[in-house]
Amino acid sequence: MALLEFRDIECPCCGEPITLALDASAGSQRYIEDCPVCCRPIMVVLEVDDNGATSVAGYAQDDA
Repeated sequence: MALLEFRDIECPCCGEPITLALDASAGSQRYIEDCPVCCRPIMVVLEVDDNGATSVAGYAQDDA
C-alpha cells in the first residue's frame, strides 16, 4: 500500500475535477479540504479496508 495516493474526484460544489493527495497510513478518516477551484469546503471521507484498499468521496460541507 502506498502511503501517499493521488485520487481524482469531482468537487461537489462546483463540479470541477480536482486531485486529492491522500495519506492512508492513518487508516480511515474524515477531514475538510478547500476546493482549489471554487474555494468552498469539501468533506473528504477516506475509507481504508482491512486489505489496505482505499475509497474516497467528497461531499459539500453542508451535506455531510
